[in-house]
Amino acid sequence: MADERFLVTGGTGCIGSWVVRDLVRAGVPVTVLTAHRRLDRLALLLDDAELAGLDLVEGDVTDLDALEAVGRARRVTHLVHLAALQFPFCAADPVAGARVNVQGTVTMFELARRLGIGRLVYASSAAVYGPRTRYADEVLPADAELFPVSHYGVYKVANEQGARVAWETGGIASVGLRPHSVYGPGRDQGVTSKPTLAMLAAAVGRPFHIDFGGRYQFQFADDVARAFIAATRAELPGASVFSLPGPAIGVDEVLAAVAAVEPTARGSLTFDDRRLPFPAAFDGAPFEAAVGALPLTPLEDGVRRTIETYRAALAAGRLDAAYLDRVLAA
Repeated sequence: MADERFLVTGGTGCIGSWVVRDLVRAGVPVTVLTAHRRLDRLALLLDDAELAGLDLVEGDVTDLDALEAVGRARRVTHLVHLAALQFPFCAADPVAGARVNVQGTVTMFELARRLGIGRLVYASSAAVYGPRTRYADEVLPADAELFPVSHYGVYKVANEQGARVAWETGGIASVGLRPHSVYGPGRDQGVTSKPTLAMLAAAVGRPFHIDFGGRYQFQFADDVARAFIAATRAELPGASVFSLPGPAIGVDEVLAAVAAVEPTARGSLTFDDRRLPFPAAFDGAPFEAAVGALPLTPLEDGVRRTIETYRAALAAGRLDAAYLDRVLAA
């Protein structure tokens, strides 16, 4: 849209790379804040010219003065905050996790105030909820009890509550989105990354084992990215938090879809009959009511796009053996 200029933190992560890709393809100016210049996920999604043209800023998400300087120089109008340390890293170093995940989010709210943008869209998480045994419903309603059982989840609850305070005391509006189980090109770490890694294994002709089974709300990364972008344009008042829509899908269904795209992978991809502890799905209807219903990628199409993306990256030499050995040994 005219006159939009985005700043995306965590723009080299999985969801962030898709947000950047969709903005670039739409011709929207976007500045990518990253703690490092690891571009392998972006390289899966952008061509050489698009990569070369990216406005990459290497910096610290807690450095408010530096971020303000970037925002003013680029005349930023929209903020998408995705920078975070994921669950395993927060468990290993809770202090670093709190600094990045909580202090970083507080910094972004203050940045929105300083820049006069007045709103922020940020990533919350399914980790704000407790184990599935705590709930009577298989699909959690929007008012389900928050009961995080990890530092990562606690930090996300702190951000949601901080967003409420930012609205009540400073009038900074926000939308927090809680994806469930994201899959697609670039999803190479995290608890529920294994189905995507199985797709990568199929693309490169390697076996792979998923160490869990059960049904989860597998959401294609591009769909999640488009939800974040749509939320920035919704101009909702208050401090809204939404789960994203989508059906619960079995791990067995995912592997069947992989085998349909790559029949040679049949038999080399396996999974355990062990459910992960979190609920299978969340109610995404409030998001659709507030922001609007967005098209959802059918599983078969998402799996095909993922495998084809990895095949193309392999043919172009963008997937090296060291990377494959590292992620497929996880």
